[in-house]
Amino acid sequence: MFIRNSAALTAGFGILTGLPEDSFAHIRKRLSPNDKIGVGAIGINGMGWSNLRAMLTANPDTECIAICDVDANVLTKRAGDLEKDFKMKPVQYADYKKLLSDKNVDVVIIGTPDHWHCLMMAEACAMGKDVYVEKPIGNSIAECRVMVAAQEKYQKVVQVGQWQRSNAHFQSAMEVIKSGKLGNIRMVKTWAYQGWMQNVPVKPDAPTPPGVNYNMWLGPAALRPFNPNRFHFNFRWYWDYAGGLMTDWGVHLIDYGLLGMNAKDPLTVMASGGKMAYPEDAGDTPDTLATVYDFGNFILLWEHAQAIDNGNYGRNHGIAYIGNNGTLVLDRAGWEVIPEKNRMEAVAAVKKSDDGLANNTKNFIEVVKSREFSKLNAPIQAGATVATVCQMGNIAYRTGKKLNWDKAKGMFTDAEANKLITPTYHNNLILPKF
Repeated sequence: MFIRNSAALTAGFGILTGLPEDSFAHIRKRLSPNDKIGVGAIGINGMGWSNLRAMLTANPDTECIAICDVDANVLTKRAGDLEKDFKMKPVQYADYKKLLSDKNVDVVIIGTPDHWHCLMMAEACAMGKDVYVEKPIGNSIAECRVMVAAQEKYQKVVQVGQWQRSNAHFQSAMEVIKSGKLGNIRMVKTWAYQGWMQNVPVKPDAPTPPGVNYNMWLGPAALRPFNPNRFHFNFRWYWDYAGGLMTDWGVHLIDYGLLGMNAKDPLTVMASGGKMAYPEDAGDTPDTLATVYDFGNFILLWEHAQAIDNGNYGRNHGIAYIGNNGTLVLDRAGWEVIPEKNRMEAVAAVKKSDDGLANNTKNFIEVVKSREFSKLNAPIQAGATVATVCQMGNIAYRTGKKLNWDKAKGMFTDAEANKLITPTYHNNLILPKF
C-alpha cells in the first residue's frame, strides 16, 4: 500500500526538472497593493503553527487560504483555531500537492519535520510559490544544495525560520563584533543546555492513530512500523528525520557564530559525545555533544546537553565571541560585554526589545511584495550555510573521526564521511537535481 501511495506522491514531480522557469506563473494571481497575500501552511502542529500565527498577526495584508497536515486531528484543531482567532476558514488539504496547486495560495509555510523540507520547498518554488521554510532547511548537506539551487532557478523569495536574524538586539550585537572593539576574536563558543529535554522512554511499535496518514509522513524516510516516539515533536531525535539538538538549536546559535566571524567553511571538524544522560533513551541522537570547528583564524565550539540548564556564563544557550580585549555574550534575552582587565569598558546588558519571529515574517512579506531579494534577513543561502556546518558536526560524531573539509570539491577527504553527505531516499521518492 505504501509504495502505491508514494508513487502518487512522485507523480508530477518532474516539474522540478526540464520545464521553463515560468511554467506555473499562470497559477499565481497578480498582486496589486490592495490585494491580500494568500498563505498556505504545510505541517501545522508545532513551529508551522507558530509561523502561521506570527505571519497573520504581524502582516494584516495576509490571509490564510489553505492548511495541510498528515494528521486529520491537527488539521481539524487548527481550522478551529483559525476561525476563532482570525475569523478565517481555510481550505483543508491532506495532500500537500493539492495545496501547492491552489491558485489562491501565493506563499507557503513549510513546518513539517526536517526530512520533508527539501522536497516540499523545491516543489513549491517550481509551482510559483514564495516560501517560508522552517529550520534546519535540510536534513543533509546534499539537500541544502538542492534547496539553494531550486531558489536560484525559479527566483522565488525563500526565507528560513532562523528568526533571530530579525531580532534587533542580535543585530546590534553584530555591530559591536564588526567594530573591532573586542580585539582579535580567536574563539567563538556556542551552546544549548536544555534542562526541559528529558528522557524519551522506549515504547513499542503501535497501530497508526486514526486520522494519521503515516505513509505520507514517512515520505523519503525508510519504511518503518509506526512508533509514537518518532511522531510529532520527538522526530528530532532520530537520524531518519532530523539531527538532534545540533540541528534543532545549533542552526540558530552557530548561525550567529558564523555571521559574526564572516565564516562559512571550516578546515576541520571533530566531535565527541553520546547518550550520557540517558543511555537507554529511545532516540538515536546524542544527548551530550562537544564539537570543535577549525576555521584557520579562529576556533568555533558547539556544546549541547539535555537535562541540564546551567550552561556557559550562567546561560542555558548562547554565543560568546572571545576577543583579546573582551568577550561579548549573546542569547535570546540580550547581550553584554565582559572586558579583559584594563583593555576595554564593560557594556551592561542590552536586552531583547522586539519579537524576532514576527519581524522575520514581516521581512519575508515585505520582500514578497518588493522582490528585493537582498533585503531578506534569513535567505535560503544563509540557512544552507549553517545547516551544512551543523551536518558536518553530526557527521564527525557519527564517524568518530577528525574530518578535513575540501572546500573546492565540496566534500570531506574521508570516504566514510562522504557517504553521509547525500541521503538515501525511499518509497519511490527521488532527491531533485538541478
